[in-house]
Amino acid sequence: MKRAVVLLSGGLDSTTTLALAIAEGFEAYSLSFDYGQRHKIEIDAARRVAKSLGAKEHRVAKIDNDIFGGSALTSDVDVPKARSEAEIIRGIPITYVPARNTVFLSHALAWAEVVGALDIFIGVNALDYSGYPDCRPEFVAAFEKLANLSTKTGVEGAHFKIHTPLIKMSKAEIVRKALELDVDLSLTHSCYDPLPDGRACSQCDSCQLRRKGFREAGVNDPIEYATS
Repeated sequence: MKRAVVLLSGGLDSTTTLALAIAEGFEAYSLSFDYGQRHKIEIDAARRVAKSLGAKEHRVAKIDNDIFGGSALTSDVDVPKARSEAEIIRGIPITYVPARNTVFLSHALAWAEVVGALDIFIGVNALDYSGYPDCRPEFVAAFEKLANLSTKTGVEGAHFKIHTPLIKMSKAEIVRKALELDVDLSLTHSCYDPLPDGRACSQCDSCQLRRKGFREAGVNDPIEYATS
């Protein structure tokens, strides 16, 4: 069985990506990160998801928060709330974490070499997303080239492939795909600023994009929100 490393945050997109990798016949090694994020509850969600979907192994890598400062997700900065769709897609928001996907993919690449995997999956999306530069197809293509130039595996002739199965999908399409794959979406967590009791805030960009996806897909979101 082919092996793949799958980046797993525990949210809607990464969970659907893990399900797709497994459906394609990959033995999945899922990788999450503890980087001092205020929504650390997502790590528990990732563990639940990995177990539910049958990942071969799930690991949580610890990254020093000092290198990821300056973001609303890692510092004492307010998470933007109740922004319009036009505001969400305009510019790069304060929730951008410096070079996060570059760092995450580098960890995934290292682990892929260790476990003998040539395939890496990441659930980036370039349609219904918050404007992050490291979610674009150009970034993924550049990292794939880097992966094959910078590793023993690549230099010796094998080829790493970075899979982005959701890159051109809307949030509604992602929801439908997850349900088609029988994913239990009640296990997932997407909120940037959850309440102490774990409920999603409903107003951050991530909550709004998720709710939009479920609404347009015509199905109920099974997680609990702080407000209707």
